[in-house]
Amino acid sequence: QVLLTESGGESVQAGGSLTLSCASSGHTFSGYALGWFREALEKDREFVAAVVFSTDSTYYTDSVKGRFTISRVNAKNTVYLQMNSLKPEDTAIYYCATVMQRIDDPRRDYEYDYWGQGTQVTVSS
Repeated sequence: QVLLTESGGESVQAGGSLTLSCASSGHTFSGYALGWFREALEKDREFVAAVVFSTDSTYYTDSVKGRFTISRVNAKNTVYLQMNSLKPEDTAIYYCATVMQRIDDPRRDYEYDYWGQGTQVTVSS
């Protein structure tokens, strides 16, 4: 069983920055991939960013490219999502998720096995 815990969400002004953390419960991220997803009010959950551990390949949704960066620190069992130039439309609950086995597309939420509880990001204009 893998337990993920997100942190770092808070309220910021547009143009500001936040770093979200996703910590694993004592397990090194030895699975296949970790993704960040977000769910805004009255909207479907959407993919934000992902990293494939074996290759360090990263994926981003178009709306965050150039503004968000996903990275990991194995020694801390933590994956980060650095978010810069935040916009009001980035307001959402952000979730991290991980999957142990190889999957076809790390951008698809249904491929993931383990999810955190989410952290709220609010960006005001």
